[in-house]
Parts: sequence; structure tokens; C-alpha cells
Amino acid sequence: MSAIPVYTSEGEKSGDIDAPASLLVEGKNRQTLQTAVVIYQGNQRSGSASTKTRGEVAGSNKKPWKQKGTGRARAGRRQSPIWRGGGVAFGPRPRDYRKKLPRKEARLAFRQAFTDCVVQETIRVLETLSIAEPRTRWVVEILKNLHIEGHVLLVVDNIDPNLAMASRNLALLEVVEAKDLNVYQLVRYPNIVITRAALAAVEERVSTRQRGEE
Repeated sequence: MSAIPVYTSEGEKSGDIDAPASLLVEGKNRQTLQTAVVIYQGNQRSGSASTKTRGEVAGSNKKPWKQKGTGRARAGRRQSPIWRGGGVAFGPRPRDYRKKLPRKEARLAFRQAFTDCVVQETIRVLETLSIAEPRTRWVVEILKNLHIEGHVLLVVDNIDPNLAMASRNLALLEVVEAKDLNVYQLVRYPNIVITRAALAAVEERVSTRQRGEE
């Protein structure tokens, strides 16, 4: 099933539109899709977790007590990992989690994610989206007309100031431009609303990359 329902801002269904062939893929490319999501999440990590080793903890090199004769276990430095306030053995260190996915695999994963959205009927097209005033209630009304509840991804061709201000107070709504739409967002959101203009922009974006790889 490649038909995507089209709605107006009032929630009335105006028909169906065939999903662009360039955004669909045959077969199941689950491994590629899973790899793309894992790499995306890894690339979002700052990798700044850090602990101090025994050589970085402040303190003197003086021996706490003499080696023998006290009845206590021998100790060399207060910076030892077994001491409170000492260093950490094998603790996390700053590192880079970034990885790169080949362009063909990234495009395949994107098409697979979009295909899943079409098959699972989690995506719908909005004829036009115009917010006259920066009021949250206008966005809420549109979502209510579309009978959408829960987390929503709204894809537009261009985020104007009114839309940005009207949607920023909605915790369950994310607004993204077509040029920035990624695989993780397609997989994550159970409800995706995309305008006609944004759908054309996504199609052009994927088609251009495909022609560049041939």
C-alpha cells in the first residue's frame, strides 16, 4: 500500500496521494535501518564522561603509615582506588562515539524508514499549513482536527517564525524542516504529518542524492 491520505487543516480528507517511488524500497532492510539508528544515536553523544585516575587525584606521595609493624594492611598512597577519595580504576574517559555510514546505506535506511511509515499508516499529508499568529492554540486545533494524540512529528518545507513560536510550548510535538528530516525521527514518532511542499522537498532531496551516487 503506497497511498498516503491527504487532509486539510480543518481535518477533512481531500483524497489520497501516491507515495513517491524514490522514497519507497522493496524488501526488508532491517539491518541497515538498525545500523543507521544506532550510528545516529552514537553521533549525538558528547562522550564527555570522565573520571580521574590515581595519577590525577590531588594528594601527596607520602606513605600513610610504615610498611610493617602496625597490624594494618600495607598502603602506599592515599590516591589508591580502594581508598575513599582516591582515583578510579578503569573508569570512563572522554572518547568520540561518532561513526560514519556510507551514503548509499544511509539513503537506503531513510527509504526503508519512510516505507515503513507508509505501510503502517503513521504518516499523513497536510495540504497547506499557515499560522497567522504565533498562538499555540492554532497548532493544537490543527492536531485536534486530524485526531492526533501523543507524540507528533511535523515536517514542513520552511519553519516560519509564527510556527516556531506557536509550537515551542508543545512538549509532544517536534517541528522539522524537510532538509533536516532523518531516519531516527521517522522511526521514533508514531504520528507524522508532512505538508505537500515538504513531501516534494524530501523527494527532491533523495532523488538528487541518488543521481549523485550513480
